[in-house]
Amino acid sequence: MPAHHTPMAEPTSPATPTTATPLLRIAVLGAGAVGCYFGALLARAGHAVTLIGRPAHVQQVQAHGLRLQTAKLDEQVPLAATTEASAVAGADVVLFCVKSTDTEDAARQMRPHLAPHTLVLTLQNGVDNDERVRAALGTGDDAPPVAAAVVYVATDMAGPGHVRHHGRGELVIAPSPVSNAVAQQFSAAGIATEFSDNVRGALWAKLVINSAYNAISALSQQPYGRLVQTPGVTDLIEDVVAECLAVAEADGIRMPGDVRAAVRGIVATMPGQLSSTAQDVARGKPSEIDHLNGYVVQRGAVLGVATPLNRALWVLVKLVEAKRV
Repeated sequence: MPAHHTPMAEPTSPATPTTATPLLRIAVLGAGAVGCYFGALLARAGHAVTLIGRPAHVQQVQAHGLRLQTAKLDEQVPLAATTEASAVAGADVVLFCVKSTDTEDAARQMRPHLAPHTLVLTLQNGVDNDERVRAALGTGDDAPPVAAAVVYVATDMAGPGHVRHHGRGELVIAPSPVSNAVAQQFSAAGIATEFSDNVRGALWAKLVINSAYNAISALSQQPYGRLVQTPGVTDLIEDVVAECLAVAEADGIRMPGDVRAAVRGIVATMPGQLSSTAQDVARGKPSEIDHLNGYVVQRGAVLGVATPLNRALWVLVKLVEAKRV
C-alpha cells in the first residue's frame, strides 16, 4: 500500500501505556539521535527500552536517564542503557540505528544473541541496509525477520544523554509477520507509523533528498534554510536531484509522491537542520556519504547513467574527511 506522511504532533505529557497488545521489549542498537528519540517515546509509553551505545552516553543515561528535549517538552526519561550488543537478547524489536558504514559489523555482533522471533528494524540512511543485515544474519529457519524502515525526523545529540527534536517524527516500515502489530504499538506511543509494500521506493525518495542536501550542508556547515539563500544553490540541488532520478528510473525504482516537491519542502519543514553528514564532518567522524551521493554514483556506473554532480559532491566530502584524519 502507498505510504502517506503527515507531521507528528509533539509529545506533551507521558504517553498512556496501551493494553490492546502486550508491551514490547525494545533494544536500540546504535543509540544516536534517531534511536534515542524513538526509544524515549517508546519508553514513555511503558515499553521496556534498552539503549546500546557509546560509553559516555550510556553512563549519562544510567545515572540520570535520557534527556528528551522538544519544542514543548523537556524531561528525563528513565530507561536501561549498555555498551554491549548482547543486550538485544530477549528483545521483541531491535531498532537498528548504526551508521551505514557499520552495518555488517554491528549485525554480526548481535547475531548470536537474537531470538528467531525478534524483528530487526533498520532505521538508517541508504537504501540497502536491510539486505546487508539479512545477509549478515543468515537465511536459516532460526534467522530473525528483518524489515527496512524509512525515517522522517530531525534530531541531534546535544551531548551525552541529551537528545533534541527539531521536527517531524514518522516511520514507514516494510511488511513482516509482526509489522502491523509493531506499527500499532509505535503509533500508540506517539510515533506516526505505517507499513508499505514499497519501502524500497520510499528509501530511494529519502536518498534523493539526502543526496540533494547532505553534502552541500556538510561542505558549507550551514542548515538547509540558510544554504538555499546562496545564489545558485537551489539550481545545483535541482540538477543533483535530476541525476538521482535518472539513476532510479534506470534501476526500475518506483518512488511514491512528487520527489521534487518533497525536496523543495524540506527547507520549510526543517530550516534549522544541519545534515547528519555536516554533523559528522564537524565532529571529525566518518560520514555516510558513500551510502548517499556515493551510492548514486555507484549505481549510475552500473546502469550507464552519468552522475558528475553527485560524484563531485561525494569526492569533495571525502576530501574534507581525509583532511581531518
